[in-house]
Amino acid sequence: MSPMDCERFNADWLKAWSDKDVERLVGFYAPDCVYKDPQTTEGLNGRDALRTYLEGLFGSTPPMTYTPETVWAINGGFCGRWYCDIGENGEGGRMRGFDLVILKDGLIAHNEVYVHPLGELANA
Repeated sequence: MSPMDCERFNADWLKAWSDKDVERLVGFYAPDCVYKDPQTTEGLNGRDALRTYLEGLFGSTPPMTYTPETVWAINGGFCGRWYCDIGENGEGGRMRGFDLVILKDGLIAHNEVYVHPLGELANA
């Protein structure tokens, strides 16, 4: 995947996260995907597990707007750094995140997510 393709894929994927569009988002992942984030310490295996997780997550969180910062093409996929404004206009805070994405046949086969909250100075 070219750097431009990585950027486009990442932006479209993060938009699906912002929209909380479970079906569109799951469509970015391979049927046998592995997904890991701080809330899924053992990770999730497969689209069905990911779908169930996302339905619960999206039902219990405020609006979250993901904005890509930068993307690096790597062998077999990409790494992407982003910002997330939580709540309407970010009143719930802000976080920064990083994704490791390994692709297989144009779909996400492996996704590891790393996040940390940002203080008020980061919003200035």
